[in-house]
Amino acid sequence: MRSHSRLAWEALRLGRQAAGGTAAATLLITLLLSVAPALAAYLTKLVIDELTGAAADPGRAVLLTGAAAAATGAAAVLGYASGFLSMRMQNEIVVHVQKRLYERVNRFLGLRYFEDPNFADRLRLAEDAAKDAPSVLGSFAMTLVRSAVTAGAFIGVLIAIWAPMAVLLLLVTAAALFAQLALARREAAVAHATTAVQRRQLLYQQLLTDLRSAKEIRLFGLGGLFQHRMIDSLRHATDTELGVQRRSSIIQSGLALLGALVAALGAMVVVHRAAAGPLTAGDFTLFVAAVAALQGAAFATISQLQVASRSTRLFANFVEVMNAPQDLVDGEGDPGPLRDAIELQDVWFRYHESGPWVLRGVTMAIPAGHAVGLVGYNGAGKSTLVKLLCRFYDPERGRITWDGKDIRSFSVAALRRRLGATFQDFQVYDLPAAENIGIGDLDRFDDREAIRRAARLCDLDDTLQSLPKGYDTLLSRVFFADEGMENGVALSGGQNQRLALARALLRDRADVLILDEPSSGLDAHAEHQLHQVLYEHSAERTCLLISHRLGAMRAADAIAVLADGVIVELGSHDELMSRDGAYAELFTLQAASYQDDRLGGDQEPVEFTISVPIGSSFPGGPA
Repeated sequence: MRSHSRLAWEALRLGRQAAGGTAAATLLITLLLSVAPALAAYLTKLVIDELTGAAADPGRAVLLTGAAAAATGAAAVLGYASGFLSMRMQNEIVVHVQKRLYERVNRFLGLRYFEDPNFADRLRLAEDAAKDAPSVLGSFAMTLVRSAVTAGAFIGVLIAIWAPMAVLLLLVTAAALFAQLALARREAAVAHATTAVQRRQLLYQQLLTDLRSAKEIRLFGLGGLFQHRMIDSLRHATDTELGVQRRSSIIQSGLALLGALVAALGAMVVVHRAAAGPLTAGDFTLFVAAVAALQGAAFATISQLQVASRSTRLFANFVEVMNAPQDLVDGEGDPGPLRDAIELQDVWFRYHESGPWVLRGVTMAIPAGHAVGLVGYNGAGKSTLVKLLCRFYDPERGRITWDGKDIRSFSVAALRRRLGATFQDFQVYDLPAAENIGIGDLDRFDDREAIRRAARLCDLDDTLQSLPKGYDTLLSRVFFADEGMENGVALSGGQNQRLALARALLRDRADVLILDEPSSGLDAHAEHQLHQVLYEHSAERTCLLISHRLGAMRAADAIAVLADGVIVELGSHDELMSRDGAYAELFTLQAASYQDDRLGGDQEPVEFTISVPIGSSFPGGPA
């Protein structure tokens, strides 16, 4: 319970930080709104007593009626004002929470949390709960204040007219309180249990509408499969939630029936006493209004308590994300220009403590000013090694040094400013072409000449210049351009790869250039030109090149072969070929695929003939 209270206080404190002024105004209006119903009910009693008395005063009755109507009207106006302020408070909280939450997410230095499904679920719950909990708890606090004022105004009426009614209402309220708290615990548990299912449903929903998956979905006929899985996930989540709502409806109905029976019992007793003489008709009216007000206040408070309790339990996810330990320990200082070498010294790494080792003692050096190639089979650990060099993860054993100093001793931001990289799974953003390149170096984000120079290095300048708005053309088929309802454009796969490479080359003040499969989407001619440009551009920089196309490695100063998590060979292309080891085998196999020897040395090639009708350039083409 202590933990629960601490979470509630933290949520309220978050709401006060986000919307303190609005919350204070809402509290003031709530106090006024709480008094208005009691005042209107009391004035109504006086009107009825005046009309049913022995000597009614018409003027006084009219005056009291006007006052009662004014109190009712004031309550209505205050209600609308309270609703507006509540919405404003909610909006302020949403903005504040999003800002704080994603500031925390951006402070995670590595990738560990982003590759953790449990964290993804927690982050989704944190975002939803943090937006809801402060406003829900704030609303509960306002309801509690209103209920307290209402109870203070009406409880004396019940005691004066028929005291046992106060005891009966207290018992009904206690029963409702315990029932609602039990429902809140159940709802919070269901929210946790269905988060992963809902995330899968959103995944399938995104796949069915995402341009990147649309081609394969239509070619392979996957629409029905993903739709079926989406609906199954949605049905599972909604059925689970419906079960909780069914239970809640039954309990709520029972409590409502119990409340109605108690109210009916009290009303019958007071009617009997009014008919017998001790009470007036106005007393009966005031008693009915008091019972209705107290029951309404009690059930509103308990209902809000259920929602507040559920939100508080889910708010724990926000607290956990905000208090999550840093995935990497940041260092201090700048590594400075690379003068000697980057060295990997007996580096071991795995993604999970119970998972297999991806790297098993990698030892190698990348000398300053040299180009080093890294090759190996799929899954050998090449991309993992890149992640460690960029310090997205830290080695579990061993260390990586920059001129002899462990890179963990440097500021992560300072280290990464020394690196330029194109990743195998590069991203093309829904941004204008110039910004897609400019984000490679935020210091040159608006430097159009530097951006064009990087594009020219990748033979992309003419392509981008020819777009409808040149470099200002939006590269997206998902969003419209900001200026109006104009469609963006989508580049080809090879052009997108050049774009990602230009982004890396824009950071030409970086000491180390890491290229992970930089030409996998290019044709042979474009690849040859690209590698020629890269070697010229990186002549005075340190370069790590990863590629399955081994022909691109021949100009590297050294080539490292990674197999089973270790470096098994290291040397120049000629040295490795002369050793006739793993590299020579890979190179020979790849070279053979480009040679036309599949038919055998003494077989005649098969001739194919295509008949083209007169007047047509191709069968079925236009005459």
